[in-house]
Amino acid sequence: MTTLFDTTEVPAVQLPAGTTPLVVGLDIALVTSGVAGPGWADHFRTTGLAGEDRLQNILDTAATYYRNADLVLLEGAAYSRATQVGHDEMSAARWMIRCDLRKRRIPFAVITPDSRTIYATGRARWKDDDGRKLTPKQVKGKVRDEAALRYDITFDGAARYDEADAYVLMAMGMDWLGYPLAEVPPTHSRALKGVHWPTQTVAVAR
Repeated sequence: MTTLFDTTEVPAVQLPAGTTPLVVGLDIALVTSGVAGPGWADHFRTTGLAGEDRLQNILDTAATYYRNADLVLLEGAAYSRATQVGHDEMSAARWMIRCDLRKRRIPFAVITPDSRTIYATGRARWKDDDGRKLTPKQVKGKVRDEAALRYDITFDGAARYDEADAYVLMAMGMDWLGYPLAEVPPTHSRALKGVHWPTQTVAVAR
C-alpha cells in the first residue's frame, strides 16, 4: 500500500482542449497571506490563533481559493532568513498545503523568492543609486511596482506586497503553461528555468 509520502511525483495539469487553466498563486505567511489568479489579487489574515489551530486555519482558508485550481504556485522558504521567528511554523504551513494539494491531485510548483523577484524585476539583488543593497522590504516594493505596471493590477493597503508576490507566482505558472499574461523579457523569464515544474506531461500546455 502506498501513502501520500511514498512518492515525490507531482500530478500533471490536464484540461479539455481549448480550456484556459485556473492557476492560483499563494504567498503563505502566519498572519497575512497573499493569493492571486488571472486578473485578481486578494489576501487573508489569520489572527487570534496559534499553533495547530492557526496552521489548520491557514490550510482551510487557502484551500477555498485553490480547491478547483489546475495549477498552484506556492512561494518557498527564504533560506537566508531561516532563523527568523516562526520559521518552523511557516515550514509546517507550507508542507500542510503541499500535502493537501497532493491529496487533491492538484499539480503545484514551489517557487523560490529569488525566482519570483527575477521574474518580476529581472534581478534577485538590487542596489540603490549610492550602491547600497536594498532591504528585503525595498525589493518587495520593486516587485509590487513592476507587477502593477506589467499586469495593470492595483496592489495597495497593508497586504500590497503579499498580493503582488502571489500575482507574480501565478503569472509564472500561466507563462510556463503557455498562457502568458503579458510580454516578459528574457532577463525576467529566465527565472522559469530554475523551477521544479510538474514532471508529467502537461496536457493543457501550449
